[in-house]
Parts: sequence; structure tokens; C-alpha cells
Amino acid sequence: MTLVGLAARNVLRNKFRAVLTILGVAVAVLTFMALRTVVQAWSVGADYAVKDRLFTRHKITFVMSLPKRYITDLRAAPHVRVATWSNWFGGKDPKHDREFFATLAVDSSTYFQVFDEYFIAPDQMATWMKDPQGAVVGDVLAKKMGWKLGDKIILQSGIYPDKPEWEFHISGIYEAKAKSADRSTFHFHWDYLNNNIATRRQDQIGWMASRIDEPRRTADVGVALDKIFDEREIPTLSQDEHSFQTSFLASASAVLAALDIVSVVILAIMMLVLGNTIAMGARERTNEYGVLKALGFSGTHIAVFVLSEAMLIALMGGLLGVALAYPLVQNGLGRWLEENMGAFFPYFRLDPGVTSVALLLSLSLGAAAAAIPAYRASQLRVIDALRRVA
Repeated sequence: MTLVGLAARNVLRNKFRAVLTILGVAVAVLTFMALRTVVQAWSVGADYAVKDRLFTRHKITFVMSLPKRYITDLRAAPHVRVATWSNWFGGKDPKHDREFFATLAVDSSTYFQVFDEYFIAPDQMATWMKDPQGAVVGDVLAKKMGWKLGDKIILQSGIYPDKPEWEFHISGIYEAKAKSADRSTFHFHWDYLNNNIATRRQDQIGWMASRIDEPRRTADVGVALDKIFDEREIPTLSQDEHSFQTSFLASASAVLAALDIVSVVILAIMMLVLGNTIAMGARERTNEYGVLKALGFSGTHIAVFVLSEAMLIALMGGLLGVALAYPLVQNGLGRWLEENMGAFFPYFRLDPGVTSVALLLSLSLGAAAAAIPAYRASQLRVIDALRRVA
């Protein structure tokens, strides 16, 4: 019987306390993994950004529109292969008024050339192009809302109340070929929007997106585009996709920083809980440590015994936390976020790196929590240990 084996047999010596400690570690690991996955999923758009895609928007703010004629100049600019535009519609299904999903009015002839990470069956694309009121939706959104090809959908828009009800027909359902692609967006023809709003609001677009022929020159092309529009009545700001996505993340930087701090606090609490359990166990076994020392075991042996027990409890709690994380975080919270907040969390999955870090931190914090009890136990004198009553 080794010291580690003896420690393993002593883990459940006080079953109630050990089980509570293991559950406490599991909850801490589960929470840590959930928080870290939220932070990673929030930034997945920037992490997987397409290097040759540029976004051009109003220089002041994203919510202000641009004249549609700008797209002609953008397409004529050097190094631009293809360009498109979009408008945020802000649509909501009155039958599901609590469900949020992105609704975009797009240039149907070019949008899916610029955003080629979306896959639409050719026959569905042909149907969409023929129907002025047609719409293409993500597969996740279609499943959540119960929409099928050919369904008639009524949406309302607070941004464009010119029509009390906007009628659409589901012409296509797209799938995603990239992790950063939102599978819960509702796309429809920009012409349908433009032809049904007040004259003063017509021929306005929200933002433009383009693909260039040399990805390494994306930043230079963006600067050149802004110089073109600096001479117009409305200046622009052009950014590569990574910078464009990062600018959205910056607005939530305080929240992400708070999540980082909370995840560290959770681990600190876990260490304190584990340290308390180990300290209580070591105090109760003081006489046993004295007997072991009397039999010839050194202080190092005693320290290894205490550390091994702490690390085993931490490992058991860590493994339980990881086991719970996949059904609760990935398949539970993750599916809900992808379906209801796909614009912000298009791909919510537990990263193997986060799992490895969680287990490694469990073991490390288990050792750290047991460091003081292990040192004290190793320094016990035989006579004092045998005299002490737990």
C-alpha cells in the first residue's frame, strides 16, 4: 500500500464532508468553465474573422445610415472584388414577441457572395430571387420558430413602421460553414424595404461590406476607401472584419472583465472550501500521523499523504464539474444562447483548452489549499502528536 493509495482510501473516511467538498469543487469548476466559455464565445466572431472582408459604415456611429450611391464608388475602388450592403430592420414576429433575432434587408444579388460562409441550396436561392417578398433564414432560427419552406411570415418593425405588418415568404433556409456565422438571422430583399417606406427614407443603407483581392492589404484598402468618402457629405470608417467585430466587443469590455474577475473569485472560494476540509481532516488524524512517525515515516511522507488526499478530492470534484459542464453548459446554455442570441453567440461550445485548464487548476488549487495543513503535519513531533486528542 503506497501513501497515495492510503490517501485514496481515506478520502471518504468522513463521507458526508467529503461529498459536500467534492460537490463544492464541482460547482466551482462548472461555473468557471461556463464563464470562460461565455467570454470565448463572445469573441468567436473576431477570432475567426475573414481576412479579406471589409466593413464600411458611417464614421460617427454604426446606427447612422449612408446614401445608397456610395456602393457604386465602393465597387469601383481598386482591389475591391465584390461589395454589398445591408440595413438593420428590427423585425419581430408578433406571434413570438419575446423572441429576438436579427433581421436584415440585403442586396440579394451580392450579399451571399460577400458572406460565402452561408450555404443555401441552389433551388432555394432561385426561389428567393424570384419572390420579392421572399426571405432566407438560418437553420437554427427556422427550427426554433417552427418555420418551413413556403411558410408565410408576418413581421412588425419599430424602425420601419411605414407598414403595420410586413409579409414575407420563407424561400430558403441556410446553413453555416464557419463557426463565426450566425445561424439565426432573417434576410430579405432590400428592394422590398426601400419600395415600402417614406420617400425621405428611401435609398439609404446601413453599412457596406466588401471582399478585396489581396488580404494582406486590407488595412491599406480601408484607408483608401475612407479617403474617397472624406470628400463627400458623409464621411465613412472602413475596418477589416476583425477590427469591426472587436469594436462591438469593446462596448462590452467591462462585462467581460467582470466575468474574468468572477471566475478567479470562484476558484479562490473553491480553494478555501477545500483547504478547510483538509485542515479539519489533518487535525482529526494528528494521532495517526504520530503513529506513522513512530513507525519510521518521515515528515515528507506525512506531507505527501495530506497533499495526495487534497489533490484526489480536487480531481474528483474537477472531473464531476467537467462531466456536468457538457450537458448543462454546452448542450443546455449553449443551445439556448445560439437559438436566442445567435448574433452575439453564434458558436457556443466548450473548448478542450478550457477543460484542461479547469482540471489543472483543480489539482493546483487542491495542492495549494493543502500546503499549510501538510506542512504543519510534517513538523509534528511524535510525542506531541500522540498526546493530542482530535
